This record gives sequence, structure tokens and C-alpha cells, in this order.
Amino acid sequence: MSSRTEPYDPSKKAFKLNAADFRPLATGRGACYAADTILIEGLRVGHMYREQPDFENDTGWRFFSGTETQDYCDDPKKFAIYDLNTVANYDPAIVPYLDEPVGTKLDRIEGTDTFRHLT
Repeated sequence: MSSRTEPYDPSKKAFKLNAADFRPLATGRGACYAADTILIEGLRVGHMYREQPDFENDTGWRFFSGTETQDYCDDPKKFAIYDLNTVANYDPAIVPYLDEPVGTKLDRIEGTDTFRHLT
């Protein structure tokens, strides 16, 4: 007897916030990748970086809470593509940094809404 695995359905994720409550914090900017630790578990962004975009509407921004293990990061089901405004509504502290150039790497200064540049 073989076991059958259901196909992955990202629409079945239980998000912490209701999209109807989103404010226009970073609208019209494009898409980004973000970890479920932020949008599903509700943790704040702890680490963010900007790389060359992967597709036309991609901003290049990648968001992590900073609690993710390597095993977590190796599971593509733990990440998804979102509108940048979505992630900004989960953590508005990212907004002042969204115009930083490709190559930017930032870590949150613990206990603050400020990020520091990493080299």
C-alpha cells in the first residue's frame, strides 16, 4: 500500500492578519519573498536583504524573522511571494529601508524598529 501526499496548496495557509485590514504602506512597489515565520507565525522581520530580482515584478527583497533554521529555509513551502505592501503591514518598520539598493543586507537592532546595515 502506498501513501499519497496531497499537492501543496499555499492558499490554505492561516495568515495572522486579514488583508481587508491592510493599510497602504508600500503600495505599487512590486513583489518580494517572505518566510512563514512572519506572515503565518506573526514574528517581526529580523533580517532582510535585497538581491537581483528573479522576475519582472520582483523587488528583490527577501524577508526573514531571523529565527529560521537551515532546515526551515530548505523547505520552499515555508516561503511565498507576496506584494511588498503585505509584508509592510506585518512589520511597518521595514518601510524606511525599501528604497535601499540591490546588495543591501539589514538586521534589526534588538528591541527597536531600527535596522543596521551588514557588510
